[in-house]
Amino acid sequence: MQREEKQLEASLDALLSQVADLKNSLGGFIYKLENEYDRLTWPSVLDSFALLSGQLNTLNKVLKHEKTPLFRNQVIIPLVLSPDRDEDLMRQTEGRVPVFSHEVVPDHLRTKPDPEVEEQEKQLTTDAARIGADAAQKQIQSLNKMCSNLLEKISKEERESESGGLRPNKQTFNPADTNALVAAVAFGKGLSNWRPSGSSGPSQPGQPGAGTILAGASGLQQVQMTGAPSQQQPMLSGVQMAQAGQPGKMPSGIKTNIKSASMHPYQR
Repeated sequence: MQREEKQLEASLDALLSQVADLKNSLGGFIYKLENEYDRLTWPSVLDSFALLSGQLNTLNKVLKHEKTPLFRNQVIIPLVLSPDRDEDLMRQTEGRVPVFSHEVVPDHLRTKPDPEVEEQEKQLTTDAARIGADAAQKQIQSLNKMCSNLLEKISKEERESESGGLRPNKQTFNPADTNALVAAVAFGKGLSNWRPSGSSGPSQPGQPGAGTILAGASGLQQVQMTGAPSQQQPMLSGVQMAQAGQPGKMPSGIKTNIKSASMHPYQR
């Protein structure tokens, strides 16, 4: 007898501990919903639900444990009923039950549902018994079909949302145009170097003007005339003197001019 009482007390202590943890978690979640709803995020709500679900599963495991006695076989009998305020009862129930009187005992020690709920349950049981086996089977199949269609729609929506998230964003630019623009800015590729006859740009010593460089093959001789005469003439004369001893060959002044023209105006 003492062993059963000790086992019952231990089971009640474990049950009370699990219920207290569940109550604290539920109270914290309700506080968040009421006071922090503007900062509450969906992942936080899911975490709270997961915590409550885990605590409920733990509570069910405690109740179904083989060492836990069947509480339904235990009978609770009120020994004292008083309309006066009970401070000890007030503290144990956290202010929910101030008195233990004839008014509150039927609600707190009830082992059966309310009479109205019990009557509705009986009515549902009677209606279910009137349905034949064939009609019940048809209703079950119809319900299963509806559930299958609903699950299929939910799965389809999930697949579409996942595929939409993995799908790359639509390209809003042309890579060829971008590469051409970068090459034009960095290296001057594809830019027109023609200038009006009256315009003159900055030139460095030792380099011909930009207008004379782009004159083409017909303007190569003009470089000798309109370029920097103080620097290009000695260079050309030196080349001509070096090749004067080779008969049958043209002077290399044009080649020198072509080499000068190959220098890009952006490479300074």
